[in-house]
Amino acid sequence: MHVTHLSLADFRSYARAEVPLDPGVTAFVGPNGQGKTNLVEAVGYLATLGSHRVSSDAPLVRMGADRAVVRAAVTQGERQQLVELELNPGRANRARINRSSQVRPRDVLGIVRTVLFAPEDLALVKGDPGERRRFLDELITARTPRMAGVRSDYERVLKQRNTLLKSAAMARRHGGRSMDLSTLDVWDQHLARAGAELLAQRLDLLRTLEPLADKAYEQLAPGGGPIGLTYRGSASAAGAVSREELYEALLGALGEARKQEIERGVTLVGPHRDDVLLGLGELPAKGYASHGESWSYALALRLASYELLRTEGAEPVLILDDVFAELDARRRERLAELVAGGEQVLVTAAVDDDVPGVLAGARFGVSGGEVTRW
Repeated sequence: MHVTHLSLADFRSYARAEVPLDPGVTAFVGPNGQGKTNLVEAVGYLATLGSHRVSSDAPLVRMGADRAVVRAAVTQGERQQLVELELNPGRANRARINRSSQVRPRDVLGIVRTVLFAPEDLALVKGDPGERRRFLDELITARTPRMAGVRSDYERVLKQRNTLLKSAAMARRHGGRSMDLSTLDVWDQHLARAGAELLAQRLDLLRTLEPLADKAYEQLAPGGGPIGLTYRGSASAAGAVSREELYEALLGALGEARKQEIERGVTLVGPHRDDVLLGLGELPAKGYASHGESWSYALALRLASYELLRTEGAEPVLILDDVFAELDARRRERLAELVAGGEQVLVTAAVDDDVPGVLAGARFGVSGGEVTRW
């Protein structure tokens, strides 16, 4: 699978941009702040419905514009598709496939698949649990697009349940009458059901991803591992293997935590509170890994994701956003050798010398909002 053409309208710094793309390696080269990352960010948005740089859509719309449009022509084997997303901050986004009538934005998931590595990925190792949860859930959705609906259902139920708990907590603090919390039982069941599906997918993903990540780390930093991925759940699900067992475990944990949740006004149990312990040798990577080891670990997670997706379906577009300048010469060359044979690899770099020679291919200069093929 590869993108053959990228069109942008009022996205980030671009009033308009038309970028033809070929299979193989394409590098976008230019000084910092000229819009290189904006291009690959747009491709990543089509794959995940989110940005790797910001948490909301508003910064993605060019200043002074009401909306932004990202459109891409995609080829997979003999099949060609045109996918379009219209970003409307404060309102519902819109989507089209092959210029047909409007579809839900999440219906485009799976048409474009990407694995994106950027400096922000250091947070996978050094950051808070939310970074690692997001990594898992985006990869789960790339593998199984229907999981976007499960994630949306979980977030909706969680929001409703938190609203009820917050109201109960405020009533208690202000000495008011106790609220009728009988509906919590219903919300518990909905949360546990969606949560069990999400938890099952996460556990399955980690079992599959761990050996791939360990192999990738060994390739990047020989002798530096092994690495291990251990799920840390807010609900004890030891021994649970089926979705029904996970559902019962979550439901039981919610019941045990109810008193504390009512006091604090927030849901304390569920996949939204979980984490992944990243092990390096005998120690956790967070707090113990050096800067170089952390880079290698984050890269290994992305390379493992890439290998997983390419073996399970259409090969994803690999995006390396301003990565090589952050790596030492050894890691730079090893990474380049590992990805050089990808069906489509998009690279951004401040200067052409930052792109290893093995990554020969198309080059675009990016400056002042203009994208020019060399």
